[in-house]
Amino acid sequence: MLPIFQIKDQLQQAVSSTGLAVISAPTGSGKSTQVPQMLLEMLPSDGKIIVLQPRRLAARMLAERVASEMKVPLGSLVGFQTRYERILSPESRIIFITEGILTRMLISDPELKGISAIVFDEFHERSMNVDIGLAMAWHCRQTRRPDLKLLVMSATLDIDLLLNYLPGSVSIHAEGKMYPVEITYLKHPIPPNVFQNAANALKRLLNSGLAGDVLIFMPGGYEIRKTEEECRRIHSSEPLLFLPLYGDLPPEQQRAVMEPSDRRKIIIATNIAETSLTIPGVRHVIDSGLMRISNFDPIRGVDMLETQKIPRSSADQRCGRAGREAPGTCQRL
Repeated sequence: MLPIFQIKDQLQQAVSSTGLAVISAPTGSGKSTQVPQMLLEMLPSDGKIIVLQPRRLAARMLAERVASEMKVPLGSLVGFQTRYERILSPESRIIFITEGILTRMLISDPELKGISAIVFDEFHERSMNVDIGLAMAWHCRQTRRPDLKLLVMSATLDIDLLLNYLPGSVSIHAEGKMYPVEITYLKHPIPPNVFQNAANALKRLLNSGLAGDVLIFMPGGYEIRKTEEECRRIHSSEPLLFLPLYGDLPPEQQRAVMEPSDRRKIIIATNIAETSLTIPGVRHVIDSGLMRISNFDPIRGVDMLETQKIPRSSADQRCGRAGREAPGTCQRL
């Protein structure tokens, strides 16, 4: 049973009494897929649930997963909407969206007619869109919709700050089961070639004889392709299946990482694999310690993609991916 079920009664009671909840639950606890279903059980038959996700890939794959669990076609009871895709219908009651969609919804309909609850998932991945979305949703609840339910969720939350911002909210924590993860670091932490370092880390892992799939974190699509090239040069006595994972891949290639395989999977991903999606079979993580984010350049007046070092919370999230199903390892580059 997923750890999130431990707090089902507490969650439903909090939502019924105050309509406000701040949920902290570890990665892989099932909060992204199960909390919307728990809410659906207690809302009016015509009430809709909006679930915010920081990435298009997570919104789509979570909608597919929940629809599969509920045994309904995607786009019927469960749907999703992102900037470039929209699979939903008037009957959709659990709708996964990306952050900017909520802002546009609130501008076009400040009362959010028909929406019973909004779930801010992976809230630790702060952005201007999600902060504005929460502020506007809170304003809507205070001025127009006192019945609107608001839930904020993450594995790494500053609980006190959120409780102060959302007075009356209930703090709920779900304990997760984490297996031990052995963490190692490079002796020389400044890599002259991060792709080669990742390939060397994979080689050490394969030579160790440890079983299990491998998840390699890289900041973007270019780095993923270069890392795959380097890793394919490794001589391996066992067959390997290399699978990239980033937002611009076709959906069928993205789904492949979740499918079982008779070969050891080497998944090379952006930070989409940090949260929201638990990839089955992963026992080992190789972490470049890098991420790519969009920052506004006030001089040029445009958004710029920049590669930066990850914060400690992201490092913990990535490491935790190796210990969801069994003891694992994490090599930090």
